[in-house]
Amino acid sequence: MSFGSDVETPYETMRGREFPAIRQFTIFLENRVGQLLEVVRRFEGTGIRIVALSINDAAECAFVRFLISDADRGREILERSGLAIIETDLIGVELPEGPQPLLRVCTALLQAELNIIQAYPLIVRPHGKAAVAIMVEGIDMAMKTLNDKGFRIITEADLADDDVHGDPL
Repeated sequence: MSFGSDVETPYETMRGREFPAIRQFTIFLENRVGQLLEVVRRFEGTGIRIVALSINDAAECAFVRFLISDADRGREILERSGLAIIETDLIGVELPEGPQPLLRVCTALLQAELNIIQAYPLIVRPHGKAAVAIMVEGIDMAMKTLNDKGFRIITEADLADDDVHGDPL
């Protein structure tokens, strides 16, 4: 066994990078004018798009949650800027055609007794279809349930696709 600079240890979890979840970043911002703009500008000129955004405002701070088109590079940018970030796995789900598509997603998860913790729409439209990002209890079971019910799961590769429809920020 050898130790030193010539030994490379891959940074990969048990699930590996092929796991179909999408990564959400949560940052805490002081509740001051211009704070969000400063964060958004960090991606200017990088080719990285913010593809979903949620803001929860409190008296003294705001929790900003977002998905970006390149999670690995985006995390590096956020870390270099000194922002405290929390990374969480979400499920991206393409909404099916027809009336009440969100009702169909919620019903599928309810039938599996899975609780939705957070949900918000994607700004871009992967494959030209509306989609939502959902945080659930039991992400593995939720993905299996949605796959078994015929829903299309949105992956990070779908978010990075240059053929994404819609207007990114």
